[in-house]
Amino acid sequence: MAPVDRGLFPTGRMDKVMSDIRAYEQPGEAGFGDYVQLLKPRVMSLVVFTALVGLLVAPVGVHPVIAFASILFVALGAGASGALNMWWDADIDAVMRRTKGRPVPAGKVTAGEALAVGLGLSGIAVVMLGLAANWLSAGLLAFTIFFYAVVYSMWLKRSTPQNIVIGGAAGAFPPMIGWACATGTVSIESVLMFALIFMWTPPHFWALALFMKDDYSNAGVPMLTVTHGRRSTRNHILVYTILLAPVAVGAAFTSIGGPIYLAAAVALNAWFLVGAWRIWKRHEDAAEADNYAVEKSVFRFSLYYLFLHFGAFLAEAALKPYGMGGW
Repeated sequence: MAPVDRGLFPTGRMDKVMSDIRAYEQPGEAGFGDYVQLLKPRVMSLVVFTALVGLLVAPVGVHPVIAFASILFVALGAGASGALNMWWDADIDAVMRRTKGRPVPAGKVTAGEALAVGLGLSGIAVVMLGLAANWLSAGLLAFTIFFYAVVYSMWLKRSTPQNIVIGGAAGAFPPMIGWACATGTVSIESVLMFALIFMWTPPHFWALALFMKDDYSNAGVPMLTVTHGRRSTRNHILVYTILLAPVAVGAAFTSIGGPIYLAAAVALNAWFLVGAWRIWKRHEDAAEADNYAVEKSVFRFSLYYLFLHFGAFLAEAALKPYGMGGW
């Protein structure tokens, strides 16, 4: 279990924190659903989808059985990362309203069980992906798990307001892994898919942080809203959204792009820029008065933003001579 740093928490909250931690050290009866939740299935769905797109848009045919096995093991790797994250972050998860219902702080699964699940699935996923596809994709998967569990969860998350900026790389690797499963290489196309997710991650999470109010400060997580304030966070959202737009639109002019993707990217990024501008113009008192309605709206849109971009990649692949991954 991650040690609790008493210096991270505001005075008067330590008793509550220790009470929450004791609750998950004495677990109740865990069901199958609790272990599924340990793998962060919602995050896994995004990983699976973007990895599948990376595989299908590659200009190399992949046997359906190999493709299915590859995506399955990528999903297991994503689940392993989630379990390891829940093991390490159990103390702060117990403090945050958004995460206190997770299996470990809720007392359904012990921290040790989460660690065992994470390590076990990591080994299975990496080895089996190497055997099913190739060892480049397996190496990328292993690095992704390491990056999320160690670099982001154990180091960046609690030490710097750049945690989301740098840590976003972990969520950006799946399409690159999918592409490597099909081609055995890394190319400009897979790098651009990586860059799209990497640049999307900060404004996506900062929009969430704006309306989560005191969750991150109570948990001692140095999110930008905590260390630099909400005004600075609004500035950063606008800047990163501006930087994201040319990356997203630029992918239209590679082999995985085309007119469908270009139209989708222009429309989606125009909307995202308008949303970031609306967030930037906001005064904190007005935002709080209407319960951060604009911030919540932009956050929800940002979820669709990524799925629709990768859906457009799929549409372009379906119209190309080699079809979707050569199927």
